Amino acid sequence: MNFISNIWNHPKTSAAGILIAVASVAEVLSQQGVSLGKVGTGTVVSLASALATALLGLLAKDPETSTCPQACKSNSAAKLSAWLLIALLIPLPWIEGCNAATAAQDIVNWTPSLQSAVATVDSTAALLAPADAPIFVAATVGFDAATNLLVGQAQAYLANPSASALAKMQNQIVTLQQQVNSALLQAARIVDAKSQQHALAAIQAVGTIVTAILSLVQSISSKAQVAHMASQSGIKLAAVEPYLDSSRAANIVAVHYAEPLAAARAQVAQSQQLVINAGF
Repeated sequence: MNFISNIWNHPKTSAAGILIAVASVAEVLSQQGVSLGKVGTGTVVSLASALATALLGLLAKDPETSTCPQACKSNSAAKLSAWLLIALLIPLPWIEGCNAATAAQDIVNWTPSLQSAVATVDSTAALLAPADAPIFVAATVGFDAATNLLVGQAQAYLANPSASALAKMQNQIVTLQQQVNSALLQAARIVDAKSQQHALAAIQAVGTIVTAILSLVQSISSKAQVAHMASQSGIKLAAVEPYLDSSRAANIVAVHYAEPLAAARAQVAQSQQLVINAGF
């Protein structure tokens, strides 16, 4: 009967556990396409996940100073911070592209940053040692053309979300992702430390945005379509992870979404894992 007394003695911890479980199960159901019916423009599953996360947030209020000593406050704050971190790491269906129109707009919103990152790549060669610049230029030569095609296709899909427009965007994002991964591997071979640092930083900026767009495209694609996209991915994200700086990626995402860095770090880790799990 210890578990019953634990529930009675620690109601907040028990409630947090239940809410986390609800949000986790809702995410699994959402990924499997189980909706349990519609609620307005959303689904019962997404509503349950949203309510669970919202209630978890309400639990995370500061303990009362008049009723809780300092040790109690510190312990409670640590527990509540852990709850909120767990909640943050749970994918939220209503912000992860389950709505095709929202995902399409988010993809288009990323394109100016993508074009800016590619422009930075174009100017980075001047910062490299003379022997390293040709290697970098050759590795990134296809970025401009591939980016321009993707931007046009994203805008076309937003204007007319047809199956053919989605197929073109799926193919192009994989093409650009493969170019970025290949460029990272080539840049990693640059011997000069400063040149390598400049090269990897510039390419990763493009790669961070490409991964964000890829995860959004993945969210509006069927399982069969995602599997087909992954089959075209010869250089996997796991192969280039050793050359990626998670802090740099988080900064890019935080600026784009105007959100706290901690939230951006969770998003980056989450989107990368989703992409890897899908076979990219």
